[in-house]
Amino acid sequence: MSQIFENKLKELGIVLNDDQKRQFDSFYELLVEWNKVMNLTGITEYEEVNEKHFVDSLSITKAIDMNCVDNLIDIGTGAGFPGIPLKIAFPHLKVVLLDSLNKRIKFLNTVIEELELIDIETIHGRAEDFAKQGEYREQFDLCVSRAVANLSTLSEYCMPYIHTGGMFIPYKSGEIEEEVTGAKKAVHVLGGKIEDVVKFQLPGTEIGRSFVKIKKYQNTSKKYPRKAGLPAKEPIA
Repeated sequence: MSQIFENKLKELGIVLNDDQKRQFDSFYELLVEWNKVMNLTGITEYEEVNEKHFVDSLSITKAIDMNCVDNLIDIGTGAGFPGIPLKIAFPHLKVVLLDSLNKRIKFLNTVIEELELIDIETIHGRAEDFAKQGEYREQFDLCVSRAVANLSTLSEYCMPYIHTGGMFIPYKSGEIEEEVTGAKKAVHVLGGKIEDVVKFQLPGTEIGRSFVKIKKYQNTSKKYPRKAGLPAKEPIA
């Protein structure tokens, strides 16, 4: 692990032990190796992966104390971001990674096995489908997502997974004021409230990042999420 990476993590209040450092290095090696045969990321240079995937994933510590979170679900996790970096840095977490592409799930399962991570599972499927299942519905302290989707749509995918009192915190970038304003009704309908938007720059960069902090105050109506495709095609408005 590079000193640059360590210094950026320290700015986030994160200090890793030797085992965690090895896990991040192994994750990087697996990411680059598997990326040769499948499209996991357009970023493969070591420090760039550290910055734009690892540090970015962990920067949620600017918005929430992860030591107060027991379990989380990562919706549309892709190559495991932010879920796997969060699991490495905060090993007490029970983590669920959900993705709709089976070959990505195979990659994630390999990472979990190689890094010897425990209390972490993968789900192959659509967020709309598993949110209806009692095993996952309203079971999580925190739902996170780096998926690129409108906040209204993303809220319908994610809010059903968190219990009352839990938080949904999507990773956003760029100008999001209009998007946040437009999502207020959807968030309310789904049982939540937008409490804050935390904006900052990733350590040592000019990359802007925003976290929308959405707290759940009441159970989500059983009619949500709607059937596959509708949340994206016809967002709650």
